[in-house]
Amino acid sequence: MRSNPKRRRLLDMTHPTDFPHAPEYINMTDNTAARPPLMSDTFHPNAGPVSRRGMMGSVGLGAAGAATASMMSSNASAAVPEDFDSMDPETNLKTLLKIQGDLSGADVISGFGGKAWMWVPGEANHLAFQTYGVGATRLDYQGDGVWNFYHREVLYYMDPQTGEILDTWTNPVTGRTVEVMHILNDPVNRISRVKGGFRSPPFDHEIVGDRIVFQIDVFRTKENPISRKEYPLHSQTDVYQSCELWAISSSLSEVADPNVTSASNHTAWARNGMWLPFMEMGNIAGHMVYHSQSFKMMNGVDGLPNYIRDYTAKHHPEYLEAPREWQGLAENENTWSYAKKIIDAKREEGQGGPGGKGSVFGVPDAGM
Repeated sequence: MRSNPKRRRLLDMTHPTDFPHAPEYINMTDNTAARPPLMSDTFHPNAGPVSRRGMMGSVGLGAAGAATASMMSSNASAAVPEDFDSMDPETNLKTLLKIQGDLSGADVISGFGGKAWMWVPGEANHLAFQTYGVGATRLDYQGDGVWNFYHREVLYYMDPQTGEILDTWTNPVTGRTVEVMHILNDPVNRISRVKGGFRSPPFDHEIVGDRIVFQIDVFRTKENPISRKEYPLHSQTDVYQSCELWAISSSLSEVADPNVTSASNHTAWARNGMWLPFMEMGNIAGHMVYHSQSFKMMNGVDGLPNYIRDYTAKHHPEYLEAPREWQGLAENENTWSYAKKIIDAKREEGQGGPGGKGSVFGVPDAGM
């Protein structure tokens, strides 16, 4: 039976972005088969879904159509089993996990490129950065309809014109130059359950032709680990507040195939959140807006742009593979909890001026 279109509960997701390569990597004819489908570039064929019959070395089978036709599956003509019911809780959850990870337990690498904007109310909007992120995921089935979802992610802030990964950045609002703190979230784990979870399946989704799309809206409010009193330059409010809007999409014929353990994935992601701590704009009204496109790399790390893969291998190699040790949900990291560690360490080194509440990310003699 096909899906009932009735809307259902949402899942609290961790994340999962389009940018031109840094200048030395711009070459439209160079190794295009190793690039993800970037909107700023030509598109290339992706490997097909990973199946139980053909996952030797986690190599995908077949070839999908060009990414310009990414909303159409290479297996669009394949029949969907009559007993596939996307509203069945177990089927629904396994479908989502098959899109985001690999039910076999193999590592999955995702690449996401996009843009990050500054919204200053009543004044202006600024393109602050191009962005590119790498996510590494692994599923571990615990039995009884429970999967541990191992995940870590890095996201780089890049020059808005050239796409070069930044060490420092001149803020278009304040005019100050600051040290850039890239997103290094490790771990970002979760537990997915058929029954008894914080949110239980079936999760909200729609089916149109051969496309299945999970729409997931996540609005968060919780205590900010960086308080206004202790971090007035880095924190806008004592309440951490953000929203993330996801559209997680794959081929219906892929996810319905019992032999496929890892289906193709295109995820559109948008985020609205507070100023980043390294911007040192705690006293200025406004917020960040992100817009990104994420793709599962069916051929693993080789699918990442050369520039991103090489930079990550040199500076953050652990983000090219999923965590191996389960640390539990209490150890999950985000930008604000990570920033607190960095700011506190800088203060211990004597940065931040009297009382330690001044700038710790400012670059001396560069607009400060």
